Amino acid sequence: MLVAVAFALALGMAFFVAAPLLATAKDPGTLPVDVTPASDLKRRRLVVYENLKDLEFEFHAHKIAARDYEALRETYTAEAASLMSTSRALERSSAEDLLIEREVAARRAQRRARAVPDYTCPKCGFENPLPVKFCGECGAKLGEKK
Repeated sequence: MLVAVAFALALGMAFFVAAPLLATAKDPGTLPVDVTPASDLKRRRLVVYENLKDLEFEFHAHKIAARDYEALRETYTAEAASLMSTSRALERSSAEDLLIEREVAARRAQRRARAVPDYTCPKCGFENPLPVKFCGECGAKLGEKK
């Protein structure tokens, strides 16, 4: 009886350990919600900077040869420069998008603020509601002058 309980417990634990390893990903092509091009570039830049710092440390600790150090340093520096230029281009394009959005908002505000036609009767001076062609007080056609 004790052997059966121990065997069942071992089988359960083996399943518990192996189940996550054997499970397939539901949708491996999706990215987390917070991943944007700008945040991805920032993350990649930080990785390159960290690699440069590690390379400097290893060189000063004499763990890497000078020739290898120079080659890796040039590679990392070129990659960092490429990421920085891409980040700047992305920032410029987002700044241009912001400028366009401001211009659109300003034009919409101008369109809303256009002068409202005057619906005051030129004969009696009565202020009529907006969409009328004739004065509600005296019947004169609006738009005519005295």
